[in-house]
Amino acid sequence: MDILKAATDWAKAELISTPFFILFGVAFMAASLGFWQLGKTDLAKAYIIPTLVAGFLLMIIGLGLFFTNKARITQFEKDYHEDAVAFVTSELERADATLKEYKNIVFTAIPLIIMACAMVLFFVNTPIWRASMISAIAMLAVILFIDGLAQARIDEYNKQLLKAQQETKS
Repeated sequence: MDILKAATDWAKAELISTPFFILFGVAFMAASLGFWQLGKTDLAKAYIIPTLVAGFLLMIIGLGLFFTNKARITQFEKDYHEDAVAFVTSELERADATLKEYKNIVFTAIPLIIMACAMVLFFVNTPIWRASMISAIAMLAVILFIDGLAQARIDEYNKQLLKAQQETKS
């Protein structure tokens, strides 16, 4: 098994998926612009800031992940050629930590935050709160969707790392 190729393929797949954060960020910002230009009701006007903030946050997430993973591709080859066993061990530790973060943050905390936002919607009826909670739910749903796919990729990569670790031990 060529673990360097698997690592590079994983990072390239991440480079393909992270621009979706940017794409959704731009969509949220465009929605904000639309609410600003076309919004006539109090609720439509209340969406301007929350959707702008959500779009900005999604863009920051996307750009941060994109540049991190882009740098990782060249670093993988360097680290692998220096010490293949140490590379597999460090990548396995990183993948395990990332999988735990996905479990705790993406699949536990985000759904709880979505539920909290939904509860606020149930009890509060002012336009800014409704717009803020709906924008937060939409942004968190985007994160949940994209990170759900990323979790599946890193889980598969983790399995390849475990297999490579077994091969290096034997």
